[in-house]
Amino acid sequence: MASTVPHTPEFKPPWWLRGPHAQTIASALMPHRPPEHRAVLRNVELDDGDALAVHDDTPDGWLPGGRVAILSHGLADDHSSPLLVRLTEKLTQRGVRVFRWDMRCCGAGIALARRPYHAGCSGDLAAVVERVVAWCREGAAANSPDPDLALFGVSLSGNVLLKYLGEAPDRVPAAVRCAISVNPPIDLVVGCESIASRANRIYDRYFTGILVKHLEAWWRVRPDAVRPAETARPRTLRQFDDWFTAPAIGYRDALEYYQHSSAAQFIPTIRVPTTIITSRDDPFVPFEMFAADRVAYPKSVRLVVTDQGGHVGFIGQTSDDPDNRWLDWRVVEIIDPRL
Repeated sequence: MASTVPHTPEFKPPWWLRGPHAQTIASALMPHRPPEHRAVLRNVELDDGDALAVHDDTPDGWLPGGRVAILSHGLADDHSSPLLVRLTEKLTQRGVRVFRWDMRCCGAGIALARRPYHAGCSGDLAAVVERVVAWCREGAAANSPDPDLALFGVSLSGNVLLKYLGEAPDRVPAAVRCAISVNPPIDLVVGCESIASRANRIYDRYFTGILVKHLEAWWRVRPDAVRPAETARPRTLRQFDDWFTAPAIGYRDALEYYQHSSAAQFIPTIRVPTTIITSRDDPFVPFEMFAADRVAYPKSVRLVVTDQGGHVGFIGQTSDDPDNRWLDWRVVEIIDPRL
């Protein structure tokens, strides 16, 4: 395990955005005018009868065999998250074809599924990767090269991504050239304990409230969607997962769900060149879960650690980057090394 990687610029926050909570909150609240995209909405049919919505942004001049990125969103979010929209803008400007997928019952796919997404839904990501490779070969000659494919996940989907890469490495298509996982809660038990602490209680209640409201909206458009056996509403994420997520996906309780879905146990078998980016001061994802005595990192996985940055914050000082979104440019550099 390495705490720094050569040629990765150091992250330095501006003086007015120091501290984990400042970075975390500012990143979510800073205004951003999303650009217009010519995304084509596609569906991925799943074996259990559900489907996923995938947004395909193809830049002018893209040809089969060109660079492609699949972007995955975080908890209580969808394809329209500011981070994914910014990355789509920056990547398509560089000729990269971008696919942003909505996890089950999220975004444009809210009416397409009767089962929920969760931190271990690597099978859904596998289905998306398989379909994207097929779409990128449409109209191409039989001997044309595979797309040059990169995978990106953030927070919850960062865990999903690492689990996908490591749990069955033989099923990962050869087209997948690299992967980036940002602030992934690779030990869900530790992560849940952290967000339940007194210092993070406001976040715990906030996210739980959003998830309950999302369930209610989902049930209105899909009356046949899975529902909890009890009607009492949870107040914390652990209660939410005990009440709804775990039984909805076949687990006895939240602890069993966390233990089976945490990506740390799958990292040792990852073969795809993978970069994990995280910060020591992440209030939700304690850095202790990345310690070398907890995770056996293979040579294919590099760990980029910043002292500050919060949870998916990384709003930096003015530097050589075109703007102050330090994280965006590190992702773009990995996906498009020509930068």
